[in-house]
Amino acid sequence: MLQACLNGFRGHDYSPAVPLTPEALARDAVACRAAGANEFHFHPRDADGRESFAGEDIDAALKAVRAVVPGMPIGVSTREGIMADPAARERAFRDWKVLPDYVSVNLSEADAPEVIRVMLQRGIGIEAGLATVADAERYMALPEAAVCLRVLIEIDEQESAAAIRVAHGVIAVLDKAGSKLPRQLHGFDASKWVMHAEALRLGLDQRIGFEDGGLLPDGRIAESNAALIATAVKRGVT
Repeated sequence: MLQACLNGFRGHDYSPAVPLTPEALARDAVACRAAGANEFHFHPRDADGRESFAGEDIDAALKAVRAVVPGMPIGVSTREGIMADPAARERAFRDWKVLPDYVSVNLSEADAPEVIRVMLQRGIGIEAGLATVADAERYMALPEAAVCLRVLIEIDEQESAAAIRVAHGVIAVLDKAGSKLPRQLHGFDASKWVMHAEALRLGLDQRIGFEDGGLLPDGRIAESNAALIATAVKRGVT
């Protein structure tokens, strides 16, 4: 599986091609599907372009994308940086009327178990975001670990050897615990293509898009998310 991560925390100061509005997300989704993406992950925005958990912003983004790529799975973020107050975040999540297919939950965040439970109660799938061995150990200790959608191994280390070492440390924890969930591996900025290659080598799902970095393997800036997806496909995604 190749997931397109369309925007994340990035804005037009990073690239004018980062999609922020529902209309721009919809255009990108069509182009990325044509380039080979199988799923989508994005961060809905408010009218001022800020990441948002508000029901109307989630609704507008999901409806716009689903209208043009019907049937394709769509996930959104739950990261605490968007809304720091845990109680306010939970109220926002419970207010959603139009639901994503899944959400990503960072196990490094204090209230990750509570977020997972709220989402599962609402019938929303969970991508369990694991950036460290400690995240993986915390996740595997949760009673909900076995019923999540997938494990999202997301590596922040920028040096290649360190990135691979951390990724394999997380994988070792999952293997030791006997986790059978699908695994997706991705890097960030300098480690993005390194982790993409490692995911291909290990037979894991992948993720590419402006959220994780806008450079092509040769160092050029990609003109679009679709260009990043097309490059990933050429590098071995089927």
